[in-house]
Amino acid sequence: MTVLQQQLQDLLASMYGEGLLDPQFEQLQALQDENNPGFVAEVITLFCQDTQRILTELTKYLDMPVVDYQKVDAYVHQLKGSSSSVGAQCVKLACVNFRQACEDNDKDGCLRALNMIKHEYYRVTSKFEIMLQLENRILSYSAKQQ
Repeated sequence: MTVLQQQLQDLLASMYGEGLLDPQFEQLQALQDENNPGFVAEVITLFCQDTQRILTELTKYLDMPVVDYQKVDAYVHQLKGSSSSVGAQCVKLACVNFRQACEDNDKDGCLRALNMIKHEYYRVTSKFEIMLQLENRILSYSAKQQ
């Protein structure tokens, strides 16, 4: 195992240890093979783009004088699903609180939950960025070895 591969393993172990990831991420990794070496990177990139869009929409809806809790909940449900599919456990768990606040028509609770989701999202994506950089370095190193 190279130094880069060890750094990647250590990073992933810390992400699991901090509760950022759950076993679903391992299933995502299992779908990546030599025919599709950038699969995990593609899925994570799509997750990040989608989450940014959803966070923008949620912020917009919660800034309105009258909140459409059904629309807000639909976005949170979508975010919960996408974070679940990439194994971003911390974001998924924050969505549970958000959905409860929507159910209670609690605007302050929704705003607190949105801030928590943003916080967890930025925590996990900063680690995802490091992970993708390490994977790119490993791939380019492997390509040079062949």
